[in-house]
Amino acid sequence: MSTTYTCTVETPLGAMTAAAEQDALIGLWFIGQRHYPAASAHWMNDPAQPVFASLRLALARYFAGEQESEDVPLAPLGTSFQMAVWDALRRIPYGRTVTYGDLAREIARARGLGSMSAQAIGGAVGHNPITILIPCHRVVGADGSLTGYAGGLDRKEALLQLEGSAQLAP
Repeated sequence: MSTTYTCTVETPLGAMTAAAEQDALIGLWFIGQRHYPAASAHWMNDPAQPVFASLRLALARYFAGEQESEDVPLAPLGTSFQMAVWDALRRIPYGRTVTYGDLAREIARARGLGSMSAQAIGGAVGHNPITILIPCHRVVGADGSLTGYAGGLDRKEALLQLEGSAQLAP
């Protein structure tokens, strides 16, 4: 088993744990969020890893209101279904939102299916291991309401406001 390098990154919305393997980010979680991983004997705190320098710069730019860049190599670990959902999340433009139903239709089309459960999509979105950079905060309920963010709805709202999303629910 390979070593997972970790570090803590401070953001305006709270401290986050970053995890990397082989020069790519595999995780980014707000400390204490839902689905926060348990530390492993294979975790080694090493904030000097080059991927973490790229991450800090990308997050600083993001929280300064700049659109994200592709500067941080990402390698989330998940099932093929989860990976398909996370790839779809990465295609949601900065400052825009989509519904779980929109994603379900997109994934169903891509897989040649007539339909797909929005709840199944929600499960994959909720287990996104790289928050912010894989923008699960851009997914909203069918009525535009803010639902289902492992980092907390207050953070989801703050991220959408930062991006200037016009689709925030009242």
